[in-house]
Amino acid sequence: MPASPIRKLVPFAEAARRKGIRVIPLNIGQPDIETPPAMLEAVRKADIKVLEYTHSAGNEGYRRKLSDYYRSIGIDVMASEILVTTGGSEAIIFAFMSCLNPGDELIIPEPFYANYNGFAVMAGVTVVPIRSDISSGFALPPIEAFRKALTPQTRGIVVCNPNNPTGYLYSLEEMRALRSLCLDNDLYLFSDEAYREFCYEGTHVSAMHLEGMEQHAVLLDTISKRYSACGARIGALVTKNRGLYESALKFAQARLCPPALAQIMAETAVDLPSDYFEAPRKEYLARRNLLVRRLNSMPGVFCPTPGGAFYAMARLPIDDSDAFCQWMLESFSHQGSTVMMAPATGFYGTVGAGKNEVRLAYVLRQEAVDEAMDCLEAALQVYPGRTC
Repeated sequence: MPASPIRKLVPFAEAARRKGIRVIPLNIGQPDIETPPAMLEAVRKADIKVLEYTHSAGNEGYRRKLSDYYRSIGIDVMASEILVTTGGSEAIIFAFMSCLNPGDELIIPEPFYANYNGFAVMAGVTVVPIRSDISSGFALPPIEAFRKALTPQTRGIVVCNPNNPTGYLYSLEEMRALRSLCLDNDLYLFSDEAYREFCYEGTHVSAMHLEGMEQHAVLLDTISKRYSACGARIGALVTKNRGLYESALKFAQARLCPPALAQIMAETAVDLPSDYFEAPRKEYLARRNLLVRRLNSMPGVFCPTPGGAFYAMARLPIDDSDAFCQWMLESFSHQGSTVMMAPATGFYGTVGAGKNEVRLAYVLRQEAVDEAMDCLEAALQVYPGRTC
C-alpha cells in the first residue's frame, strides 16, 4: 500500500508542535466551517434503545431523501439505485471491486486524489495516468492521449469533478468527450463528485447527466465535504446499472451496514434549507481568491485559479516538494508558526512528476490563510533548495 502524501508528514507536524511551534494545516481537506447544528442535534434527540444494524444498502428513508436530492440537481435516480457507504472511500472501493478484475487497468488524469492508488492496490488493478499540466490549469488532457493509453485490459476512467487535488472544474464539452470514449470502448466512467456544491466558475456536470451512460456511469459521493462532516463517514454509490448495483450490494452485505448514527445526521442534512450552501460557497470563494492572489505575488510561484472544490496546486521555486514540506516542519518557523502542505508527488502516477508542486487546502479562515502565506513566503526566501 502506498503511503498517503496527505498524512505521511503527520509525525513531523507532531514533533513541531511538541517544540511549541504552531502548525497551520493546509495539507488536508478538513474544513473549519461548522457542521450544521441540526445534524448533530438529530443524533442527540434520537430516541434509540438499541443501536441496531441498518439495511446493508442504507436506511430506505435516507435513500428516498437522497433520491429527491439528486432529482433536484437533474439526476433522475430511484432509492433502489443508491447504495449508502461508509464514506466516499468505501463507495470507490465497492465500485472498483464490483467492476474490475485483478490485472485490469484504470485510466486517470493526473494529478489525482492520492487514495485512488491505494484503492487500486486493494482491487489488484493498475492505474494508468494521463498527464494534465499546471500551465493549462490542469484541464482535461486531449482525448487522443486517452485513446493511446487504451489496452485490452482497460476497463474504466476515473474523473473527480471538481477535482481534488487541482480544483479544476470539468466542462460539459470535456465530460461529453469522456462519454464518447466510454461508449465507443465499453468503459465505466467512475465520477467522484464529492465537491459538487462548491463550484465558483461554470456549471457542474455529473456523469449521470450524460445521455446514454446508464450502464457505464458510476457516481461516487459523500457528505464529508458538502456538510463539513468528514468524521461521519457516510457516502454513496449511485448507478443505474442493475448488475453492478447487485454486485456492490454483496460487498455491502459483507461489511453488514453503514454507520447507523451517521445516517441520522445525513438524513437531516438533506432537509437543510436550499440556500444552505450559499454561505460556505461564498466563504470558500473568498479564501480561494486570497490564497491564489498571495501565491502568485511571490517571486517564482505560479498557482492557477481553481474552478471548484477547496484545493489549489502551486508550482514553487524548489527542487523537491517532499523535502521542502518536511523541512518546513522540521527546520523552519516564522513568528512561531509553520505550514503543513501536501507534496504533489503523491498525487501523480508518473514517477518524478510534481517535484516542484504542492497542494494547499484553503479550508481555514482567511486570517489563517494569510498567516500561512506570510510563513510560506518567508520560507521560500531562505530555503536551501530554492531553484531561482
